[in-house]
Parts: sequence; C-alpha cells; structure tokens
Amino acid sequence: MAETLQVTDMLPNKFEPKRQFRWVLAIEGIDAFICKTASRPNVTIDEIEIPYINHRRYLAGKAAFETLSVTLHDPIAPSGAQQVMEWIRTHFESVSGRAGYADFYKRDIQLKMLDPVGTVVELWDVKGAFLTGADFGGLDYSSSDASEISLTIRYDNAVLQY
Repeated sequence: MAETLQVTDMLPNKFEPKRQFRWVLAIEGIDAFICKTASRPNVTIDEIEIPYINHRRYLAGKAAFETLSVTLHDPIAPSGAQQVMEWIRTHFESVSGRAGYADFYKRDIQLKMLDPVGTVVELWDVKGAFLTGADFGGLDYSSSDASEISLTIRYDNAVLQY
C-alpha cells in the first residue's frame, strides 16, 4: 500500500551548516593564529573476509586513523619555522643525533569547529600526535606569495567529544 507523507515531512528544516573557515587548531607550542589549513580526522576500517562454501561474509577489522595535514603561515615574528623546529627537536636532535622519548614528542591536539558567534560546536581530541613530516616550503624570486610550512601529523587516536 502506498504511503502518504505529511507536509511537515516534505519541507526542509532550517539549519546552520558548519563552515570550513570557522575553526581553531590548538597544538602545544604552536600559535593557533598561524594555522592556515587543517584536515579533520579520517579513519579507515579494515575488512575481514570469511569465505564459506560458495558465499562470503564480511566483518569489521582493525581501525586506523590517517595522518592529519596542516599548513601553517610562516611569519617573521613569532617565527612559525622556529615553533615547528622546537617540536622536531623533541623527536630528533640533528646536532647531537639523539632521539627523544615518546613522552617528549607526542602531544595532544584539539580541533575546534566554531559557530557564527564563536561557540565551539564540534571538538576533536587528537591523542598522541607527532610529526612524520615537515616541509618548510620553497623559495621563488618571481613569486609574491607568503611563506608556508606543511606538516604531516600521525596520531594514535581521535575522539569526537561533541
């Protein structure tokens, strides 16, 4: 039998979308205002195939969080490059060749999505974050672009608080 929908079920509800330009990334030791772009957490879940006679069933396997990509402005003062190098030195000290303990270089990061008046409407707690790449960018006499730093951040876990 055919279903008849109510008028209220067919009309769109009013909503305010989250905007890509309203966010703050809090990384210890790096000023939040120099963050230019960031990716939100991304998870991949492996699949397990269970063959049986002439059929296949699938189950969820292990979950893995993908890396975060962050782009920073590189101002003269405070120096973005210096802030990133301070974090890198907790991973590996190029002068002495010594590596750091995970307790020194792993940091917790917070990604906050904001509403139009600045209230946090989405909060990601990123746990055990460390650098796997830092690209301090190229130089070009013919360009007027500002200098940027690109970071690749690996982390253990991300929790969406709300």
